[in-house]
Amino acid sequence: MSRIGKKPVVIPGGVSAAIDNGVLSVKGPKGTLTLGLSDLVTYSVEEGSIAVQPANQSKAARSHWGMQRTLVSNLVEGVTNGFSKVLEIKGVGYRAAAQGKNLKLQLGYSHDVDIAVPEGIEVKTPDNTTVEISGIDKQKVGQLAAEIRRWRKPEPYKGKGIKYRGEFIFRKEGKKK
Repeated sequence: MSRIGKKPVVIPGGVSAAIDNGVLSVKGPKGTLTLGLSDLVTYSVEEGSIAVQPANQSKAARSHWGMQRTLVSNLVEGVTNGFSKVLEIKGVGYRAAAQGKNLKLQLGYSHDVDIAVPEGIEVKTPDNTTVEISGIDKQKVGQLAAEIRRWRKPEPYKGKGIKYRGEFIFRKEGKKK
């Protein structure tokens, strides 16, 4: 029994949801998101909520139940509030600059790293060591943040690199003399 799956997803005011042709579409003040529905789970849009139930009692249906409910919840959260991730860059000469639909990173390589920002995602650089990624699709925001972080992961000796805000980097002592 999924504890997450049991709870219906509450639809706030100003948000509408509809199911047609195996696709759930949620429309809100920030935009519209869609989700392809799984055959292992049944969905029902009721007054003010979306209920998710397993189609049968098979192990596969029960394992999809909680995940599908969370995906539906992310749709509703995205069109109402949106999602954001903040990356912090630490290191001598490391900097970032947003240029239109591109993000230019200088990370100590012999060349600059240019990253194309996908549709529906907004990237801001309030200062040259902070990158703010925001959008309505949680998966796209998290994927872009992971791709940016991949270019220079934080290292354990000096802590240089790109890290998420609030992420703790376990520091090593280094050599003893």
